[in-house]
Amino acid sequence: MPAEVLTTHSPALFAEAVRRAVDILKSGGVVGLPTETVYGLAANAFSNSAVAAIYAVKGRPAYNPVIVHVASATMARECCTEWPPLADRLASRFWPGPMTLVLPRSFRIPETVSAGGNTVGIRWPSHPFMQAVIRACGFPLAAPSANPSNSLSPTSAEHVILGLGERIPLIVDGGHCAVGIESTVIDVTGPSARILRPGIIHADQIKTALEDFTLDSGSPLHATTTSILRSPGQLTRHYSPRAPLRVLNWTSDGDLVHQLADSNFPKDRIHILAHTRIPSLSLFPQTSFIPDDPEAFARALFGYLHACDQLNAALIVIESVPTAPEWEGIRDRLARASSSPTSLNYA
Repeated sequence: MPAEVLTTHSPALFAEAVRRAVDILKSGGVVGLPTETVYGLAANAFSNSAVAAIYAVKGRPAYNPVIVHVASATMARECCTEWPPLADRLASRFWPGPMTLVLPRSFRIPETVSAGGNTVGIRWPSHPFMQAVIRACGFPLAAPSANPSNSLSPTSAEHVILGLGERIPLIVDGGHCAVGIESTVIDVTGPSARILRPGIIHADQIKTALEDFTLDSGSPLHATTTSILRSPGQLTRHYSPRAPLRVLNWTSDGDLVHQLADSNFPKDRIHILAHTRIPSLSLFPQTSFIPDDPEAFARALFGYLHACDQLNAALIVIESVPTAPEWEGIRDRLARASSSPTSLNYA
């Protein structure tokens, strides 16, 4: 049966959607909910069976942990055994918001959440609907992205409907996600902070907030399926469209044609996203423009890739983005979505 889709654009509709979502979550079910980063597939983070249902619905491998979402600092502390000063510093600066803190896991959080590890990623989202649902439930929500495993993250209710609409009972439409890529994940279990997954909150902002604390100079880009992952978003290939994706730099139309000479695809099936050098539409009719701004780029990226999937693109080409710190999260997503991920330094 297709999922029920509820909107939230009036106070009455908002309240009814909260009530319906809470009823399902309290009964151990899973629902698709909006956050400011991407839409999440939510379930009771304290219930092993409810979290297991997330993995089953997504087809998510058991070795890939999920993030726990809270609606207060008190609730966050219930999910971990330690709350170090480093966590306090980052939470006071960036919560509620698109940052996840990795901390020692409390016994109340089942191993299913952490994929067998002894840490848990915790986030206080800023989206008002997600906050309202968590407060009404009275328990934290495990909520990875609401999409089939390894596919494109959803930034609208329509994306969730296309990916999981036949697998879950309810999807709440809270509008387009304001951030558009997943949260920055910071490991704070040691003496210094370490970025496990970059996001819209970048290293320079983190360094400034840390003041007398330090940020490790590097971070692993790729993890293996044989190691215990401390965070989601560390696998080599992730956030991927159906078509192969290339990240290219070109100086002219001729240069781009030359770089794509080996593709053997008709030009009208090559979809291009450009922000600086816009190819001629006569050569590449499926060209889209995106502002050369990291926040605008992040908001639009997954929506563009979903559109390419719907239009049956044969190849997706994205103009490479700057190497400045504020582009870290976008470069990470492009690397994982492409056929040939490359190394990054997040410090």
